[in-house]
Amino acid sequence: MRYFIYCRKSSEAEDRQVASIESQLTTLKRTFGDRPDIEIVEVYEEAFSAAAPGRQQFGEMLTQIEKGAADGIIAWAPDRLARNSIDGGRIIYMLDRGAIRDLKFATYTFENNSQGKFMLQIMFGQSKYYSDALSDNVKRGNRSKIEKGWRPNKPPLGYLNEPVTRTIVKDAERFPRIRQIFDLLLSGGYSTRKIWEIARNEWDFRTPKSRRLGGRLIPLSYMYKILTNPFYAGVLVWNGRTYPGAHEPVVSLEEFERVQGMLRRVEKPRPHTRSFAFTGMIRCGECGFLVTAEEQINRHGSHYTYYHCTKRRTDYSCRQPYLSKANLEAQIEGFLGALSIPKTLHEWAIKHVSTKLVSAQQAADERKRTLQGAQERARASLDNLTSLRIRDLIGDDEFLRERRKLETDQLRLRQQLEESSQADLAFEPLETLISFRNRAVEWFRDGDDGTKRLIFEIVGSNPMLKDKIMSIEAKKPFQLSVETSSQPKLRAVREDIRTLWLNRDPELLEIIQKIRTLEIKCGIRSEDDRRLAA
Repeated sequence: MRYFIYCRKSSEAEDRQVASIESQLTTLKRTFGDRPDIEIVEVYEEAFSAAAPGRQQFGEMLTQIEKGAADGIIAWAPDRLARNSIDGGRIIYMLDRGAIRDLKFATYTFENNSQGKFMLQIMFGQSKYYSDALSDNVKRGNRSKIEKGWRPNKPPLGYLNEPVTRTIVKDAERFPRIRQIFDLLLSGGYSTRKIWEIARNEWDFRTPKSRRLGGRLIPLSYMYKILTNPFYAGVLVWNGRTYPGAHEPVVSLEEFERVQGMLRRVEKPRPHTRSFAFTGMIRCGECGFLVTAEEQINRHGSHYTYYHCTKRRTDYSCRQPYLSKANLEAQIEGFLGALSIPKTLHEWAIKHVSTKLVSAQQAADERKRTLQGAQERARASLDNLTSLRIRDLIGDDEFLRERRKLETDQLRLRQQLEESSQADLAFEPLETLISFRNRAVEWFRDGDDGTKRLIFEIVGSNPMLKDKIMSIEAKKPFQLSVETSSQPKLRAVREDIRTLWLNRDPELLEIIQKIRTLEIKCGIRSEDDRRLAA
């Protein structure tokens, strides 16, 4: 009688698949291959789960049996053939019709009669029960793990599974790089592609090594996956539900949402041969159009960069002259120098930067109470939403959409409450602004085009160029201190900045974020480094 040998392994681990299938095949050939009443026509090998129908090799084998290419099947055990009711029923039906005349197994003796088919059905049913019970156990374990704040399966890049505690911990090598990726995008001075190029070319940023593959350089598509994955904000999204994660987040939910807003902006790439530091930032003081830049080469081969009005206004002929790059940068340096604080005031501010904590603590406590009230209201809204769904007053789609929104609001409030509970008053934004202000000129003078542009974005607002003179307004936190010349005034400025910080002023938050990015670029990574720099 002619037989097909069928070998299957569920695991997708390639090395284990081959070893297991090879072991099955060796045993089956040794057991049945030398028997004179058995002719092995072909061998089918498959690394695919039998919990659901759709196995390609299995389907092809049954099709060939229907065509008369073989009379029976040899397999390791009945569960190699089927773990679902459809495939198991198909085998039994083909036995009933005589399409399959015999089945042979290494671990089980089958007889093609009513009792044999009945026992085979029981074994197929037992295999299905095993798969279903295993699935239920896995789902139950996953639910329990998620409710504790831990993500099942492998965590994203930047995290590692801790096998002893069965938790998720930071990858000491990659976690800081993920934070830098977010910082660079939040700074506003880098596109996603540029960050990807920095990660590949400057950091040699790779995925962890696995048993099958060495660490690979991340592709551009993976960069977008990183920037859009809420896991990095401490959020678990599982089966349409949102849960607070117990792992340490890379960014706050507020920062993550800012990144999503930046990614949604429609960027229209324009062809260019090279980039300049300040293009697209300055407007012409005569016609209001943007100032652009171009590079020129004299007859001696020397390169010069000039900034000038684009002169694209059709109803007006702008007469503004060109301005050299050196002249423009000298004016920006002068503006930055004007923002610095005298040495005596600087030393006083750094020395007394942690004073008046009582009033600041009172403001922080009030904010904490406000957040707790908002958290209670969000919890009540979620309960009301569930009640509306139970009474069929709203549909599933609306319920899921609103629940997701309320759960996200709860997570945001929880993060803000945790931040307020921590001693974040030790972080003094004024100290960061002072340290930046008194190093900005040096960083600008020594930095590349990206650094210069970032510094200009941090401090400058509404820059206008007219008659070769640059006029720049200082942004809010620097406006408050630009006229400061005494300790009483500096105290008032300090309180104003504290108020902006405690109220999470968007402009101040953005400025602090950009300064942090700049400090990392310039080698400042801690509060001690910042004080030394100051």
